[in-house]
Amino acid sequence: MDDRTRTELEAAAFRRLVEHLRTRTDVQNIDMMNLAGFCRNCLSKWYLAAAQERDVPMTDPQAREIVYGEPYDTWKAKHQKDASTDQKAAFAATQPHAGH
Repeated sequence: MDDRTRTELEAAAFRRLVEHLRTRTDVQNIDMMNLAGFCRNCLSKWYLAAAQERDVPMTDPQAREIVYGEPYDTWKAKHQKDASTDQKAAFAATQPHAGH
């Protein structure tokens, strides 16, 4: 496979992941962190870092909006729930492996 095709496939997979995360608003970031070691915020930070590496002007709020599909504060107000004691404990236990 040539580099261009690989990049196109990776971009398509990224777009599909972002689309999936936008539709699964029931899945909380803390659950993603506890199970997979990354969340929507991590993905937006990785996106921002890639932009910065290429001298593409972008802010953290802009990167988050790309991942969330709307301003982060709007998404949080509509979808984010308070973390349970168990979720917080699991998060604390996985912090050394977190994707942040």
